[in-house]
Order: sequence, then C-alpha cells, then structure tokens
Amino acid sequence: MHSLKRTFLPVLMGLGLFLLPANLLAAPPNVVVMLADDMGYGDLSIYGSLENHTPNLDKLASEGARFTDFYAGSAVCSPSRAALITGRFSVRAGIYSWVHTSQNMHLRREEITIAEVLKEKGYSTAHLGKWHLCYDLVKGSGTRPNPGDQGFDYWMATGNNAEPSHHNPTNFVKNGVALGKVEGYSCQIVVDEAETWLDQHRDKSKPFFMNLWFHEPHMKVAAPEKFRNRHLDTKRPDYYGCIENLDDAIGRLLAKLDKMGVSDNTLIVFTSENGSYMQGSNDPLKGRKTQLWEGGIREPAIMRWPGHIQPDSVITEPTGVVDILPTICEATGASVPKDRVIDGVSLLPLFSNKRIKRNHPLYWFYNPSRPVCAIREGDWALIADPTIDLPRGNMFKEEYIGNIKETELTNFRLFNLRQDPIQDDEITEHAKLNQMKAKMLKLHREVVTEAYDWRNWK
Repeated sequence: MHSLKRTFLPVLMGLGLFLLPANLLAAPPNVVVMLADDMGYGDLSIYGSLENHTPNLDKLASEGARFTDFYAGSAVCSPSRAALITGRFSVRAGIYSWVHTSQNMHLRREEITIAEVLKEKGYSTAHLGKWHLCYDLVKGSGTRPNPGDQGFDYWMATGNNAEPSHHNPTNFVKNGVALGKVEGYSCQIVVDEAETWLDQHRDKSKPFFMNLWFHEPHMKVAAPEKFRNRHLDTKRPDYYGCIENLDDAIGRLLAKLDKMGVSDNTLIVFTSENGSYMQGSNDPLKGRKTQLWEGGIREPAIMRWPGHIQPDSVITEPTGVVDILPTICEATGASVPKDRVIDGVSLLPLFSNKRIKRNHPLYWFYNPSRPVCAIREGDWALIADPTIDLPRGNMFKEEYIGNIKETELTNFRLFNLRQDPIQDDEITEHAKLNQMKAKMLKLHREVVTEAYDWRNWK
C-alpha cells in the first residue's frame, strides 16, 4: 500500500490534481434558470398561497433552498430581465423600463450575458420563452441583438408577451424563423421545446445551460380546464389556473432531468421578474407590479443543487436576480466579467452558512414609481422620491433620460423590514437613516451617470 501511494501521488501532483478540492474535480454542473412573469410573492403554496396548489415547486424548495428576501431587478419586465442576465442593476445596463417597439432601448451588444460567459466556458446554451429585451427576432427584421447574438446556441422566443394569450400563441420565433400559431399553452410549449433541445439539438459532449423564461402569469392569461376549474369560485380562475399549469410544466421538466440522470449535477434557479398585478398575490407585502414597495420587487425564489445546497434550507439574507450571474460563475468555474461593474455577488457562501459581502446595497430606480428609488442593506430599506417630477406614465420615452440623469433624491423614508415587513412604520430617528441616505445618493449618482443615453443611439 505504501509503495502504491509513493508511486501514485507524484503522478497526481504531476497532473496538477493533488491539492484540488473534490468539487473542482467533478464535472461542471448543468444550469437551468426558470423565470416566471408577474408572479407575486404569495402566489406559491410554499410561500403561503391558500388558493394555488404548486406541488412541483414546493418539492423543489424542499430539496434545496427557499429564499425569503429575494428581489427582482425592477418592478417591471425588461429591466428585471436585463439585471438577471448581466448581473448589473437594470438602469446601469441601460434598461430603464419595459421595452417597446417604439423605442431605441434594448439590451446592448456590449453587455455580457450569462450565456456568453458559459459559452466561453464550453457550455451548450438555449433560451426558451419570453425575451423582452428587443423585438428584432425574425431574421432580417432589424439590427438589435436577438438571443442568438447574446450567447444562445439555440433559441425560441417571443418579443414580449404570448399573443393573443397563453393558449395557442402565434408569436414564437425559433432561431430567427416565425412559427405562426403553436397549439397548446405557453409554459407547456416551452417545456416541450426544452425536451426537444435536450434530446436532439444540444451538444451532448458539453454541460448545458437552459434559460426558460415563462409567460405565466402575465396577462392575457389562459389555462386548461383541469386547472382553471379548480378556481371557479374566484374572480380570476385563469390567473390561478395558469400558475398551476406552470407548476405542472416545471414538474415535467424536472422529471425529464431525472430521467436523463442529470438532476444530481444540475443547479436549478427559479424566481419571478417582478411582483403581481393581482390584488392579494403579493401578500403580506405592500404594493404591486410597477411600484418599488416590497410587493413590487420581492419575489419567491428557489435554488436546488444536490450535494451543495442543503435540502429544506431557508435563506433570509437579502439577495436578488443580480446575484444569479456571479453565483453561476462560481458554481461552474466561469469567469465573472472584469471590465465592468458587476453589482451581484455569488450566493454560494450562504449554502455553507457563510456570509456574503456586497460592495454596495441592492438598488432599484424606476421613474413612474413613487418611491422612485429604493435600496436594501441587511434588515434596512430606504426609499426616496425624485426632486424632478419625472413622468409617471406606463410608456417610457427616451426624452425622459435627461431628467432621469439630472434628478436628485428627496423625501427619504427608512424601514426595518425584519420588524416591519409591510412598511407601515417609517423610522425617522436613527443613525442608520443618514448612513443609508449617503449610500443611496452615491450609488444612484454612479448608476445614472453610467446608464446609456438612448437619445444618442443610431
């Protein structure tokens, strides 16, 4: 035995493997990111919903970690998606509001996405579902980058919401080719395509990254009778039904990963892009979609990675979608972009009961909302209004950017979210108020100064 050890150890050392931790010798994990659209903090049964039955997501949480204080990148669609895929605050990444066909605004080619980082690392990559970072999806329709231009080998997407509804959508585009009417319900169509890609189109010699951005439960909602009929005694059977249909589709995907034998080496992330528009769905939090109160930005979130995340974990640390890119980078051994500010941090230390350290608080700015700005640091949240009365309409116009860059902040209000999660009791006398105010002013000025000015884009 001793002779074997003397012979074998120098060989290992010569290969550079002797002192490497066991987890670095394992195969790189597959990664699946799943994003719901307009799902409220209280819309899953694991988060307290008495109306929805979501057994598959509940089981996913029991097998991994459930987050209590996880945040979207904004209170509306496109900016939250930009924050997730780049690890940067949405305004810093140049996405001020939801993207419309009338605007220049889109996710710029200069931004680096999770898919680009993982492709560089040798991953096979796919985006399936809503995109909403530009509309130039059909080949030859425009110059704005589509998912294929931003790191995805294979993609099937819609520019914005499923049209005319989740049922039989007509606006999916696959790798630049419009599909026309696709029969079925959007979430099930997305999972069908995920299974097809896994079986037929990915490079099976590589680990894979799948980005599944579902349309549910954004309007216009639709759901199969077996789900909607459970909620006929409510005013919104299709809303609740489409959440349960989404849970069913996710269950199919998880079963597929089990059948492939890859679940134990797959990091799964599930969350939502912003709060719900439905009354009660964000309970017990204050506010809703389009607002920077907690109900507009705090989201359900679940992560599972067997052997790395303890089952039935509950993470109370403030975290968010900006942390997804650096977390995936550390998990896969990929490099975090070094030539730009990355606002998120890796969450892996939390899974071994260690702390994370941020360079600055979590931050949001959305011009139609009052409050217009919010930051979160530890137990504390600070909100503020603009000194310039920025337009509050739903449709963003690039002419607003001048005032957005110029405005200062005022009417600061401090809340301790551990003691007051519903933001009812403003704290007016506390040393933390001036500390947080100084941090907000500095961070806000830094972000809006860097933010791209779309008035100059050609």
